[in-house]
Amino acid sequence: MAEVLLKQRTPSVSKTVLPLGQILTGDCIEAMRSLPSASIDLVFADPPYNLQLGGDLNRPDGSHVDAVTDDWDQFESFATYDRFTREWLSEARRVLKPDGSLWVIGSYHNIFRVGAILQDLGFWILNDIVWRKANPMPNFKGTRFTNAHETLIWASMGEKAKYTFNYRAMKTLNDELQMRSDWVLPICSGQERLKQGGHKVHPTQKPEALLYRVMLATTNKGDVVLDPFFGTGTTGAVARRLRREWIGCEREAGYRQAAMERIELALPLDESAVTTMQSPRSAPKVAFGTLVETGLIAPGSTLFDLKRGHAATVRADGSLECGGESGSIHGLGAKLQGAPSCNGWTYWHIEHDGQIKPIDAIRQLYLLSTEP
Repeated sequence: MAEVLLKQRTPSVSKTVLPLGQILTGDCIEAMRSLPSASIDLVFADPPYNLQLGGDLNRPDGSHVDAVTDDWDQFESFATYDRFTREWLSEARRVLKPDGSLWVIGSYHNIFRVGAILQDLGFWILNDIVWRKANPMPNFKGTRFTNAHETLIWASMGEKAKYTFNYRAMKTLNDELQMRSDWVLPICSGQERLKQGGHKVHPTQKPEALLYRVMLATTNKGDVVLDPFFGTGTTGAVARRLRREWIGCEREAGYRQAAMERIELALPLDESAVTTMQSPRSAPKVAFGTLVETGLIAPGSTLFDLKRGHAATVRADGSLECGGESGSIHGLGAKLQGAPSCNGWTYWHIEHDGQIKPIDAIRQLYLLSTEP
């Protein structure tokens, strides 16, 4: 019964009138006003957090910690921030389809104010998701708990509104366990972090794995995703990979340039890899879907048993397809062998760095990379 609330597809505005694959310049509120009403399937928003930082923050060795000190995060008062929030949320509500949904991410500085305002505007909160950072920055001053999470609000257009939720895909992504509302994902780092001259291009760049899960859960192929605070284009890059359409709003020219360069490199997945499970059980510490989300095993990759008797294609939600059969790494492995069960972590192998390795070896690499 978990999928009873799946949306009934409503007639959409012709996509020819939408600026698909474009970043709208200037103020996001004015930019959104140029879009037709009821034309967007999903809004993902990473608005200014209004951090209210008090002075510089330094590590114990004296080095400076990058923080959000840009003008775009500065507001005179809570009242000013609230007015801004109400205006952009009102435009987001106008452009969303009746069966569309909204995601907003924030920290304790702003998420409670945003949540109250979106409820006042008629949105209906479906979940609050805790993104627990696998490798958060320590609290160097030692005056508070380490800020190890951010909060996402997922909301529909109203209490009775239909909306998309790909429950089956989320369960498959999580090794046949129901996906919970606490997501453990690493912060953006390594090659994914955009830098120029040794410095971060954007102070709050979100990891692609986070957007991957949001879009896989609450959109379908071809849906239109709007990001009013586009930044360096994480939403656009993931949308292109998953064959969703995207529109961004971003007033900073430097961010727009970095975003377009990044999105150009995000190759769309093969059609078969984008297909997800529509309608068994071991619980390792890391789900196979996490390796897919984080790009350690890319959708479209080929897995095979050690004797190469079977070859399976990895799909976007972490399911596998082989000869018309599909399932999780464990379920499909058992089905192909005619066995009652299968440990997919040791049965399936992949070519990695010129060597044949069980996918469990890739899981161990992930665990090592997320150690604090």
